[in-house]
Amino acid sequence: MATPALLAWSGGKDAAWALHVMRRQGDVEVVGLLSTITREHDRASMQGIRRTVLHAQARATGLPLLESMIPAGCTNDDYGRAMADALARATTRWPALRTLAFGDLFLEDIRAYRVQALAEIGWDVRTPLFGADTAALAREMVDGGLRAHLCCVDTQQLDARFAGQAFDAALWRALPADIDPCGENGEFHTCVSAGPMFSAPVALAQGDTVLRDGRFAFTDFAPADQARGGPGATRSTPSRGARGGRR
Repeated sequence: MATPALLAWSGGKDAAWALHVMRRQGDVEVVGLLSTITREHDRASMQGIRRTVLHAQARATGLPLLESMIPAGCTNDDYGRAMADALARATTRWPALRTLAFGDLFLEDIRAYRVQALAEIGWDVRTPLFGADTAALAREMVDGGLRAHLCCVDTQQLDARFAGQAFDAALWRALPADIDPCGENGEFHTCVSAGPMFSAPVALAQGDTVLRDGRFAFTDFAPADQARGGPGATRSTPSRGARGGRR
């Protein structure tokens, strides 16, 4: 019998591919997605992806999206309380649920922190992508039909001009040699619009890129049916993801 699990859902490629991998493996059944939202911004806390986009992605996966709301300037204690509350609500819905999965790739310190923090409240951690060669994994994702764009770039590690670019072979050729092809060192984050984890592509309109905190270049994406032609919100990405429904 498959172990029920929640998947931490950032809206990015690693979480999306982790869902695809777990569905293929079959020993874990992902019953829902869990997103951490910054309350004041109404966006995913790290990637800056709009809440409406997260929900559109969740609909495409066929899974419910649970939310863990945190304040701007969140402390570790704030985060811990919000996560514990969200997981308690999840167990009310799925009483046997005690596993939370993440799309972590190779940052052992982050994985160890998750394992320790969740063990303290009786939860296990799954990281189905952990230890993967990131160059090979990036190719596997794109060859498998995943479509994503860079929604956040850390300009202390990578030039802001990469914000908004597609996650594809052209990007990898252009990246400096010291940048991980999956951005696992925090160089960039992505917003997924298509892939085998979705029943159909999510049509997104690409908007402006802005610099926040003097460091992070965020490119805005909104559901195409909600875009109203604001500055820069003119390009839909990527309807070519007809492969997104492939299993």
